Amino acid sequence: MKFKLIIALVDDDVTDAVLDASRTAGATGATVINNARGEGIKKTKTFFGLTLETQRDVLFLLVEEHLSRDILEKISDVGKFDNSPGTGIAFQLDVEDAVGISHQIQQLSETVEERL
Repeated sequence: MKFKLIIALVDDDVTDAVLDASRTAGATGATVINNARGEGIKKTKTFFGLTLETQRDVLFLLVEEHLSRDILEKISDVGKFDNSPGTGIAFQLDVEDAVGISHQIQQLSETVEERL
């Protein structure tokens, strides 16, 4: 079984919705890192030296490769990444090897077989 790592940077107010949507699309779990900061094409606004931006969360999802595109698109839809700039991004990377997920392999195998 091959895996992809999806990394999503989302506004903290949509983290729970993104996690729920990714689980519905086939993700079996995630790691969330709170209070990340990012900057896009346009520099962030400041007010007396304080940045006026929402906090972001970084989500790491190790997913089975056949499910990864659906999960990535679901994250984009729920996070509204394409609707307005600065709402977040998500991307996936190939994973060469992983340990500690043997307990999820059975469930993933069944899920992938159903979808294929």
